Amino acid sequence: MLSAIGAESIDQLFEEIPADLANSSLDQVPPGLDEMELRRLVTERAATDSQYVNFIGAGAYQHHIPAAVWQIATRGEFYSAYTPYQAEASQGTLQLLYEYQTMMASLTGMEVSNASLYDGASAVAEAVLMAIRAQRKATRIVIPDTVHPAYRDVTDTIVSDQGIEIVALGHDSTRGIVDTDMLASLDTDDVAALVIQQPNFFGRIEDIDALTDMAHEKGWLVIGVVNPTSLALLKPPGEWGSNGADIAIGEGQPLGIPLSSGGPYFGFMCCRQKLVRQMPGRLIGRTLDADGNPGFSLTLQAREQHIRRSKATSNICTNQGLMVTAATIYMALMGRSGLKSVASASHANTRMLVDKLTAIEGVDRFHRGSYFHECVLRVDMPVGQVIAGLEARGIVAGLALEADYPDMQDCLLVCATELRTEQEMDDYAVHLENLISEHGTDQPRAGTL
Repeated sequence: MLSAIGAESIDQLFEEIPADLANSSLDQVPPGLDEMELRRLVTERAATDSQYVNFIGAGAYQHHIPAAVWQIATRGEFYSAYTPYQAEASQGTLQLLYEYQTMMASLTGMEVSNASLYDGASAVAEAVLMAIRAQRKATRIVIPDTVHPAYRDVTDTIVSDQGIEIVALGHDSTRGIVDTDMLASLDTDDVAALVIQQPNFFGRIEDIDALTDMAHEKGWLVIGVVNPTSLALLKPPGEWGSNGADIAIGEGQPLGIPLSSGGPYFGFMCCRQKLVRQMPGRLIGRTLDADGNPGFSLTLQAREQHIRRSKATSNICTNQGLMVTAATIYMALMGRSGLKSVASASHANTRMLVDKLTAIEGVDRFHRGSYFHECVLRVDMPVGQVIAGLEARGIVAGLALEADYPDMQDCLLVCATELRTEQEMDDYAVHLENLISEHGTDQPRAGTL
C-alpha cells in the first residue's frame, strides 16, 4: 500500500500530525478475541443488564415504537442504504429523505428542512454557525441557561475557536424561564441570534412569542430548539411571535429511535427560505426528468464537503441512512392523530407523576407554572441518595441538576412519557416516601451527638 501511494513509511504517511497530538501507543486497546470468546463476553455482559422503570428524560426519551418501524427500517434496501453520493442511482433513498423533509417542515411550521444532522447538540452549533454566516459581521450569539447544558457545552466547543462569542443569559429562578428583563437589557452590538428552547431544559413553557418578537426588534435571528413530540400540542417555531423563528432545530430521537447506551441520535434542522443557502446538510429536491417523469436530486450541492472541501457549509451526515429512515416511517405510521396522542398522554402522565410525588411530605415543585412532560422537583434529602436508593429498587428516578445548576441543590428533573403506567408511578411514590422517611430517622435529633 505504501508504495502504491508513494509513501516510504508509516511515519511519512502521518507526518502532518503534530507530535504532541500523536498517540504513540494503543495501550488501552485490549488484545483481539476470536468469535467464540467474543460471543461469550457479549453474552455475559448482556446478562448483567436489567430493565429499569425509566423516569428520566433530559433530551433522550423512552417512547413506544411500533414494531413495524424497525421491521421496515431493517429491511436490506433500507438497512444498507448509505449517504447518496450517486444521487441519480439512489432514487428510493432520495424519495424517503424528501418525504422526511416534508414532514419536518410541516411539523415545525418552517419552509425548508435538511436531511438531518448528527444530533440535537451539534444541530445547535450548526445553527449558530449558520446564523453567523447569514448575519455576516455579527460575532455573538445569546444562549440562555434554560437551554440544555450539553447543547451549550457542545456549541461552545465547536464555535469557540472560530471567533464567535457565546453570551450567556440567566433565567428567572422562581419560574424557570428566560428573564425577559435581562434579555431586554442586553446590547445589540454584533449579536447574530437568540437561541430559545421550547419546552426548555426544565420542561417549562417559555413566553415564546414575547422572546421572539423582542429578538427580532433587536435585529437578531431566532433559533428555536424544540422537542418534536411537543409540536403535536405546542405552537410550532414557524408561528412564534409576529414573524416566526428563523431556524428550528432539535433532537430527533423521540421519533422512533430507541434508547441504547447513549445513542443513536439524529439532529433535525428547518429554516426560512431566505436562509436556505446558508443551511448545512443534505437537501433533497423533487423535479421532472427529460421525459416528464418525477425524480429526486440533491440540490445546492456547491455547499457540500465533496465539492467545496474545507470551505463547505454542509455537514454530510450518514445517520440519515437509518435514523431518519426510522423517523420517517414512525411519523408516517403515527400520523397527526398518533403524534398528538403521544404528546397528550406524555403530558397527562407527567402531571399525574408530579401530583403523586408532591403529595409526599418533603417533595415539592421547584418552579411554578406550566410544563410539558418534564418537571423539576426538590427533595428534602440528598438527591444522589434518592437516585441510588430508587435504582436499587429498579427505578431510574430522574436527573440530578446540581452539577449544572448549583442553586438547584437536591433537585431532580423527572419525566414521564406515554409508556409509564399509574402502577409504576405509585411504586415510585411509595419507594420515594420510604427513602425520605428512612433518611429522616437517620438524622441525629436535637441535643444528641
